[in-house]
Amino acid sequence: MIDRLTLLVLVLILAAPTLAQDNYKLGPDSMAQEGVPQGTVTQHKWTSKKIFPGTVRDYWIYVPKQYNGKTPAAVMVFQDGGTYVNTRRSFRVPTVFDNLIHKGQMPVTIGIFLNPGVIPPTKAGGKPRRNRSFEYDTLSGQYARFLLEEILPAVGKQYKLTDDPTMRAIGGISSGGICAWTVAWERPDRFRKVLSHVGSFTNIRGGHVYPAFIRKTEPKPIRTFLQDGTNDLDNLHGSWPLSNRQMAAALKFSKYDHKFVMGTGGHNGRHGGAILPESLKWLWRGWNGKTTATSKAK
Repeated sequence: MIDRLTLLVLVLILAAPTLAQDNYKLGPDSMAQEGVPQGTVTQHKWTSKKIFPGTVRDYWIYVPKQYNGKTPAAVMVFQDGGTYVNTRRSFRVPTVFDNLIHKGQMPVTIGIFLNPGVIPPTKAGGKPRRNRSFEYDTLSGQYARFLLEEILPAVGKQYKLTDDPTMRAIGGISSGGICAWTVAWERPDRFRKVLSHVGSFTNIRGGHVYPAFIRKTEPKPIRTFLQDGTNDLDNLHGSWPLSNRQMAAALKFSKYDHKFVMGTGGHNGRHGGAILPESLKWLWRGWNGKTTATSKAK
């Protein structure tokens, strides 16, 4: 018989390689810095009446201190917004934005952090129905329409937002990552920067076809940063590491402005959070007009 102490030691030894693979550390740009102006974050609720009728969701708006109300601000939308806006978790986007905007490494940007919609229960004591996969994994222009016809106009009533597609970015994790790509793919006239963390380019709702689409379609003016890990998911929907590699290969073949970073982590935000400052610097490089969204990576 193995005593409990020995069993615990064996478990820790076996788990050590996996823990080490996800042992990513946040850098100074992910920490609040003295002397750096801090933006404000406000929470709101949205009930869709047009594109996803009946769904309700929480969302947050980040406004940098440097926003003056006169000059249109750049825009960056995040799916699974609660994950990205939380300054105690992996991504800490408001803090990263504060630091990069202060140093001029990205433009004055209003962040919009959207949770997926839920359909409230019709009976007392019932559970809400999650609409996340339908919204995020479906290959159509519906979610792009949701942003363009509902969310951006609503936020635009409070703040001046740019209409320049090269100054509009969108990002997400997992199914939110493929959703970000789908928005830009469907509407490159409105969004041209994509940030995907452990993106679900697998066959959940047909997303595995994107590499083929990219290879056989005239290149679109989209700049894309992809992140994944070798220990990401492998299940009935497909292999996340393989699917992201295929996306990167297709983007390279079609000469897209893209960057792909493969780490050793799993299906989480630890690696993506650790490299978020560098990811955003790369994504927004040339924002002052020296480079365009379709220029080659440097």
